[in-house]
Amino acid sequence: MAGITPHLLLPGTAREALTRYHEIFGGELTLHTLADFDRDDGPAELIAHGVLTGPVSLYAADAVGDDETFRMRGGMFALLGAAEPATLEAWFAALAEGGQVLEPLQARDWGDHDGQVLDAFGVHWLIGYQG
Repeated sequence: MAGITPHLLLPGTAREALTRYHEIFGGELTLHTLADFDRDDGPAELIAHGVLTGPVSLYAADAVGDDETFRMRGGMFALLGAAEPATLEAWFAALAEGGQVLEPLQARDWGDHDGQVLDAFGVHWLIGYQG
């Protein structure tokens, strides 16, 4: 069974966000514009469907018409033990660029490491690893 893959509706920033996530996480990025799908409900260059697959997978599109844009409250995307510690630390630092460190990635009393960051696109990430 496949896991949950987030799908973000962004306010005209889907290309920028997915490109940035691709730079951070790697993987494969596919972008389709409204024009690619023969849609005329917004500017042709907006992203109708974007997919990042790899160590971190997600979908994103630009909101058009009456679509509500993504706002994250009361939740976070958890990348706990999703990669080697050095990789997770690099992801944390990269997500913090243009965003806000909510809680530094640090050793905890129970022996694990974690931290929280709100990235430039409003996504709240919890990143950590054991030991």
